[in-house]
Parts: sequence; structure tokens; C-alpha cells
Amino acid sequence: MIKADLHVHTTYSYDASINPKTLVDKLYAHPSIKAVAVTDHNTVRGYHKVRKLASSYKNDILIIPGVEIRTISGDLIVLGVTELPPTPWTVENVVDFARENNGLTVVPHPYRAFGLGDSARKYAVDAIEILNGTTSHALNKMAEKLAKSMKLPGVAGSDAHTVDELWTVYTEVHASTQSVDDVLEAIKRGLVKVGLTGKSIHF
Repeated sequence: MIKADLHVHTTYSYDASINPKTLVDKLYAHPSIKAVAVTDHNTVRGYHKVRKLASSYKNDILIIPGVEIRTISGDLIVLGVTELPPTPWTVENVVDFARENNGLTVVPHPYRAFGLGDSARKYAVDAIEILNGTTSHALNKMAEKLAKSMKLPGVAGSDAHTVDELWTVYTEVHASTQSVDDVLEAIKRGLVKVGLTGKSIHF
């Protein structure tokens, strides 16, 4: 079992201030959360930088490749890919790209700004973010209902853009090993549980 924050931004996102080295240091120092998905806006450069900085800690922490793509219809997270999908960024194209590259698609904050909302039902996505650290309890509950109605796994991510927002929530992933492939496979199979930390603003 591994606890992961599946939605974090670094300075490679235009609206975030988390330095990649700070992210690695904070992850290494955390008592229980030991995996993070670097999901910068429309770029994988942050992931590559974080992975390089984390190389000396590779047996202690897990860096999951990811990106948050602003599609024509709303935001979509792709986990497990180290390159950007080709344009145009439609939901269908991004989902197809993820499947072709053994990635996993997550609908983040479906009912917040830039969320896919109910239109997520139209797409063959892999999981729904049911606990977003910067989203209200009511909107997270709506996301949870969406996941249940679609019979999809529900995951959690802090959506941190600043250091203070890190690790507010986490996804408990029951993977056979602490490798990216096994973690993604466990998420796809629904071997997950979301949780709040003491830092969380949610009740």
C-alpha cells in the first residue's frame, strides 16, 4: 500500500509556486505520503525536473509522471505519460493517447471551473477525482456521486499550487509494488481509498 497525492503543480505551471526541489524534499520528509503525481498545466517539464531531482531517493519516494491538459471541453489529467498528447486537445484525443501509451485518465474537479461536469459521462475515462484539496465539500460530494454512477474509481489530489497546499488529501493505493506501472494498474482496478490529512480544510 502506498499513499499518493495524485494532483500537484510546480513552478512549471504558470499559476504555481512550488519549486521542484522543495517538492522532492517535502515528499521525502513526509511521514506517510511517499508518492506524488506531478501534473503541471499543459507541460511535462515539471515531471522530468522532479524525477531527476528525486533520483537519489528512488527507493524512498515515487514520482508519477502526469499532466493536466486543458482540453476544449475542460481539464483532464493523464497519469503515466512522459510526453504531451498531440493537438487538437479534445477529450477523445487525450483519452485515446493515454490508452495507446499505457496511461490513465482522471477527471479532476469535475464541478469546479474548467471541470468536465456531467459531460464526463460521455468519455471512456479511467477515474474521477472525488476529493480535490482546493474544492468545496459540496462539489467534491457531487464528484463522488458522479464516480459511483459511472462505476469508476475515485481518487484524491491536493491540487496544490503553493507549498502550504501540499498533502491536504491523499489516495491510498493498494498496489503490489511501489512502481508507477503497478500503482496505475491498481488505480484502474479500483484498489484505492481517499483520505484527508490533518492539514485538510474539509470535514
